[in-house]
Amino acid sequence: MPQDTDSGIKEVLKEDIWGSIKDFLNWGFHWGSGEKSVHITVGLLLLLITAFIVTSFLMKWLRKFLTRKMEPDDKLKFVSIFKFIKYIVYVTVTLLTVSAAGIDITLLITASAALFVGLGLALQELFQDVIAGIYIIVDKSIHVGDIIEVEGKVGKVFEIKLRTTRAITRDDKVVIIPNHKFISDLVFNYTQNHRMTREKVAVGVAYGSDVQLVTKLLEEVAAEQKGVLKNPKPFVLFEDFGDSALLFSINFFTNDSFGDPRIKSAMRYNIDNKFRQNNVTIPFPQRDVHLYSKTTTSDA
Repeated sequence: MPQDTDSGIKEVLKEDIWGSIKDFLNWGFHWGSGEKSVHITVGLLLLLITAFIVTSFLMKWLRKFLTRKMEPDDKLKFVSIFKFIKYIVYVTVTLLTVSAAGIDITLLITASAALFVGLGLALQELFQDVIAGIYIIVDKSIHVGDIIEVEGKVGKVFEIKLRTTRAITRDDKVVIIPNHKFISDLVFNYTQNHRMTREKVAVGVAYGSDVQLVTKLLEEVAAEQKGVLKNPKPFVLFEDFGDSALLFSINFFTNDSFGDPRIKSAMRYNIDNKFRQNNVTIPFPQRDVHLYSKTTTSDA
């Protein structure tokens, strides 16, 4: 009997303690009745705090995981957008937690959905730029210092932001490129694989010229030009028989593809000079014009 009495007392104490805990968790503010009643209780607040702590831990771990191989500057850019994502996640977790606690949030979700749809339509291009900026940072398809060509404009990248990328053109003008251009448009990256690029200068010579001499002179021009690499070795191509000229090109490699217009200009000066010294003619387009006269006869 004493053992049964002790176990009974323990059960009563457990029920009293559990009842006290339930009363404490259910303590709070209550509005309405039935299905539309709202209850803000200690238990709900503790549930929200726990959800925030768990979400914060998971988001911090995810941020470290995604930025573990990024450069310090890229990490700062990604952290700024990650804060925005974190706020959205917190709002979502809050709504889900409140809904799980029995509070009807249908009206709130409907209003929020309409608001986000409106914002999405108004800021569609902005979101595209930001998403593209995240993609560029994570994928590393564009780096600071890369030489790129977008819509016929060549520039050297000096700053990559979440919404735009900035580059300086060959005439020292700053071009601001929306990041979605790097996803939706065709972009040439001259230095994606390495700094070295292959360039060429084309020239035409008159029919009847000594093609071996032309090849030799073009090779000399490339060998003498500053900024042209010795290895890989420059080479000449006999490209075609044109309408008015034999078409050649001197192909060379350089580490300064951003400044190659100056290199090409200097090579053209030298080509013209060597051709003059060796009596090699650069022809101009020629057209034969035939005139026909129409004679009429009249009856006498």
